[in-house]
Amino acid sequence: MEEYNSGEEVVFNPDEISVSVKECVEGVIGGTDYNQSKVNQWTASIVEHSLTHLVKQGRAFKYIVNCTIMQKSGAGLHTANSCYWDTATDGSAPKRRGFWDCFTHVQGTQRTG
Repeated sequence: MEEYNSGEEVVFNPDEISVSVKECVEGVIGGTDYNQSKVNQWTASIVEHSLTHLVKQGRAFKYIVNCTIMQKSGAGLHTANSCYWDTATDGSAPKRRGFWDCFTHVQGTQRTG
């Protein structure tokens, strides 16, 4: 398990997380056209790269990263999630990418002890 700096800021910063996730998404898929045969590989890579990048920041958080990729076809997509946490320190950072839809959602909960 990665060590974290206990003296670091312990408030989840969704803007900072969104920037990190955007960099990961762009690094994996960039300006690529939608390709159904690569979606599984892309989602796995986006989640893996995002988690690796977040953990390397050394913050006292546990992270949950979800990624959904779908071709824009006019079809609807409905998702929901719920989490019980401390709203003063924990949070989430949803990120949506254009061209075709790539929804990435990060949740962070503060580690204790």
